[in-house]
Amino acid sequence: MLCAVMASGAFAQERGKVRGGLDFGYCIPSDGGGGAAVNLNLGYNLQDNMNVGVRWGVAAMAKVDQWGETGTAKANFNYLATFNYYFNSGTSPVAPFVGCGAGLYVVAGASVNTSSGSVGTDNKFGGMLMGGVEIGKLRVAVEYNLVPSTDVQIAVGSNADDKIKNGYLAITTGFYFGGGKWRK
Repeated sequence: MLCAVMASGAFAQERGKVRGGLDFGYCIPSDGGGGAAVNLNLGYNLQDNMNVGVRWGVAAMAKVDQWGETGTAKANFNYLATFNYYFNSGTSPVAPFVGCGAGLYVVAGASVNTSSGSVGTDNKFGGMLMGGVEIGKLRVAVEYNLVPSTDVQIAVGSNADDKIKNGYLAITTGFYFGGGKWRK
């Protein structure tokens, strides 16, 4: 009886369990520059190698030209439904994975140059593709967030419209808790 209880507690990311995670990372906007991202993940294990969940995230990015004459700054809050698939047989603490997500991105951006500036906010439906590896409770991932551009109006000097690109690549590292162990 004791062996059966111990064996059931050692299964890889066990079906029916809830897991959470916190990731921190560096962002590279599609139009250049850099920034930071923080993601909070909560998921439910459908199978030992699959989970569905939600992600709440924030990313802040900026770019300034080499002479300091123009620049952009943007931030987004994202609320995504997610799915992850893990390539692990349960015999190793290393678990490569791929994932995707879709949901709402609340974006805000500003573009400034020496003669004018523009500001825009918008709600955009977007998606996310990611891949990475979990080693024990440590998680390292590369993700691309596909977010449509925001239309902004020039605030000073013209009635012309401008666009701020919102897509970005993020390289994150973090940890998760709950959900079981990878090694059987």
